Amino acid sequence: MVHDLDPFAFRISGDFGVRWYGLSYMMGFICAYLLIKWLAKRQRSGLTPQMVGDFITYGAIGTLVGGRLGYVLFYGPDLFLKFKSEFPYWGVLAVNEGGMASHGGIIGIVVACLLYARKYSVNGLYLLDLVSVAGPIGVFFGRIANFINGELVGRPSPADYPLAVKFPQDIYSWPAQEAARLPELTPVVEKIGVDREQWLGLLEKFRFDGSARDQVYSILNQIVESIQGGNLEAKQAIAPMLTPRYPSQLFAAFGEGLFLFLILFLLWKKPRKPGFIAAMFIVLYAIVRVLDERYRMPDAHIGFQALDLTRGQWLSIAMFVVGIVLMFVWSRASSLSIPGWGRGQSIKLNRK
Repeated sequence: MVHDLDPFAFRISGDFGVRWYGLSYMMGFICAYLLIKWLAKRQRSGLTPQMVGDFITYGAIGTLVGGRLGYVLFYGPDLFLKFKSEFPYWGVLAVNEGGMASHGGIIGIVVACLLYARKYSVNGLYLLDLVSVAGPIGVFFGRIANFINGELVGRPSPADYPLAVKFPQDIYSWPAQEAARLPELTPVVEKIGVDREQWLGLLEKFRFDGSARDQVYSILNQIVESIQGGNLEAKQAIAPMLTPRYPSQLFAAFGEGLFLFLILFLLWKKPRKPGFIAAMFIVLYAIVRVLDERYRMPDAHIGFQALDLTRGQWLSIAMFVVGIVLMFVWSRASSLSIPGWGRGQSIKLNRK
């Protein structure tokens, strides 16, 4: 299967329109609001719909700011020193360069919960429990959007793997990593209306002519967009040149998303101490992420690290240790038990 999904849900003009990635965030926050409101009412926690709405706003800001800063700190610190003359001017704000990091997003949500708890005198651990149940739903939508965008692609799979996907976006890395393969794209560029001789001429000047290099990248982008737009001839021509890969984004959507949600939701059917659900999320997410990354390509500029593990796996291992420690500490920190959603008891959320 050659990936041909359009990242735009619908285009208004050119590159302006509504993207699936943006919709995924919106759906995640909407579902989080509905679920947290239902849990707060079911548990008679005292959180009003207005308070839940404010809490989701805090969580949204924490997710976005933490996710971006997390990527810059963990994967691209050079972005702190990258400035350019056009919008958004600073590399940290250029979300299209690298995107977001889920580990950073988790840290951002924790900070948001603590700030909200301090301002409204609400039990912070209970808030962390709430976002831990709701968060995996947002992860599910986000990973689906990653697949639609053709990003965070999987490692090479056997050619006969039944779920293998070939991503045309792979050609974006060819100029830097596999420049010798660019002439192979000649029959493909012809399918999008680029003259054969023009293409080969640009490749001859690619290494020393900046203008030629820009045109090559532009044509590569045209190839991908043409396939996303339904150009079957280009899709068929490029298929033999692409590497079959595991659909790691879908594995993550169901592992980090639906699986975690179902486990945590079912665990909270019974009364739990504040922080138990949050600690379980940290531990389970770390385990699932380590497994998921076995099928995902590491960031090209980082590659594999010690023991052939990725940066994401090492961060998850550290996260697992933190989760175990927090589970031990929080389970002994309070005698208060939060009713499960299967019961109708009330709880007091004043901070201690």
